[in-house]
Amino acid sequence: MRTTVPLRLVFVTVAATVAFVTQFAVQHSEGSSELHVSNWIGRTPEPIAGVASIIDGDTIEIHGQRIRFNGVDAPEAAQQCDDAKGVRYRCGAKAAATLDRFLAASRPLTCAFVAWDRYNRFVGDCRRADGASAAAWMVEHGQALDWPLYSGGAYAAQQAKAEAVKIGLWAGKFQAPWEWRAGHGDNARPAVSEPLGITNRQVAQSYSCQRRRKCSQISSCDEAQWYLSNCPWGGKLDRDGDGVACETLC
Repeated sequence: MRTTVPLRLVFVTVAATVAFVTQFAVQHSEGSSELHVSNWIGRTPEPIAGVASIIDGDTIEIHGQRIRFNGVDAPEAAQQCDDAKGVRYRCGAKAAATLDRFLAASRPLTCAFVAWDRYNRFVGDCRRADGASAAAWMVEHGQALDWPLYSGGAYAAQQAKAEAVKIGLWAGKFQAPWEWRAGHGDNARPAVSEPLGITNRQVAQSYSCQRRRKCSQISSCDEAQWYLSNCPWGGKLDRDGDGVACETLC
């Protein structure tokens, strides 16, 4: 026997479904950066492995996929902080350069999927070939903060250690990255930033290791960082070993 569903009931059912989906999206987007359609349709991406290009201190790119470290927050690329002497410096650039050196020491990097964020970035737990956690290392060395909103305090111990020895950000004064972004709007996010690795390949066309240089002979931060990353003598430009060459330029 064939049963006919009243047209009015169909409309009511569809309307209720649309209302539920809309309410779900609104509730989960307010105050949360972890909303993505993949979170609620059950798709879980495979881990991503490869050589990472650096976007900033907590965001990388591998094989064209943007990846954000889960549970930590590093200074944004344009963010500035005060060092131990009260001198302003580009703490966002310093965090990125420090991460670049850390990852280069043991490749490849492998990132296990945790969630998608509202910038369509793959949020993951990323570890070097030797098993070292990128997020934990950055927090322990004062280049990123534990973000309790998403970490549940997973990196609180590493942060306490960094604060106790006054390393990285803790050596001076700084604003928490999430607070800094709140004062600068969504334009503070590196949604369209070029990976440092791509920038370095472009700069390489005009720089050469054939002539050893001192900081006084270098005209820009990009040039100094290129020598540091590519030349056998580049380490001499980074006297304190923090990953940033010629800090008066950077």
